[in-house]
Amino acid sequence: MSSINTNNSAMNALSTLRSVNNGLNQTQDRISTGLKVTSGKDNAAYFAISETMKGESGMNKAVNESLTLAKNSVSTARLGAETVQDLAQQFVERLAFAQNEGVDQESVQKELTALSSQMKTALDQSGFNGENLISGLGGDTSISFVSGVSRAADATLTPTTISVTLSDFDTQVGNPAVANAGDNSSFSNILISNTSTAAELDASLDAAQSFLEVITKASTDLGIGEKAIENQQEFLTKLTDNLDSGVGAMVDANMEEEAARLQALQVQQQLASQSLSIANQAPQNILSLFR
Repeated sequence: MSSINTNNSAMNALSTLRSVNNGLNQTQDRISTGLKVTSGKDNAAYFAISETMKGESGMNKAVNESLTLAKNSVSTARLGAETVQDLAQQFVERLAFAQNEGVDQESVQKELTALSSQMKTALDQSGFNGENLISGLGGDTSISFVSGVSRAADATLTPTTISVTLSDFDTQVGNPAVANAGDNSSFSNILISNTSTAAELDASLDAAQSFLEVITKASTDLGIGEKAIENQQEFLTKLTDNLDSGVGAMVDANMEEEAARLQALQVQQQLASQSLSIANQAPQNILSLFR
């Protein structure tokens, strides 16, 4: 039955055209944004997961940046510690030389004083961004740096840390300006002269060797801490890349597929428009019945 009031063919053609246009709009949006999931209406599960992973990726990047500052502080302290260690080794070697008879002890003492002054200078200059990790600590201690954020099954966030053992080198080096003969409580206080006895020279050498061992251990601790920070930064970089890749797999549009779909939808749009035009012309045929 034909009707001039209801054109079912036109309604079906219009519905098809509307559906094609919606698909075409969606494909054009994906091509322009590069995303197939831009909101919860596109894919609620993927959108929720991707937003959570984006947050974790952002936190990892921020922590990684902060660890760069921590690494520079520890690296500067390690450099200063190793410089003091080298000078301390020279100090011990000069004291060992002074053990021999006939050596001008006072000349050796001038060398020792110069070495202890160089140690103090190295300590004072081993700060980074106003922070010195080997001098002015008031004693041996440790420092912690946030190394990441872990997420528990209940979505609770917990920061993780890296601890670096610190030693106050001031105790070992001392202050050359206030050195006291016979004290031997630091490098600066080790003083010898041509009147020093063999026992005093031996005691000075033993004390200096003990200080050197302490400084060597402290330098090693700083090196271990710096390496731990470097390893964590490398891990965070790889972890961030993996998270970003996972997010991309869920929400990024496949541009090859979208290009093919765009061409197909454009053809469908033309055919649907033509079909609608034909359907709209059908009622005109009824007029021929009244001629």
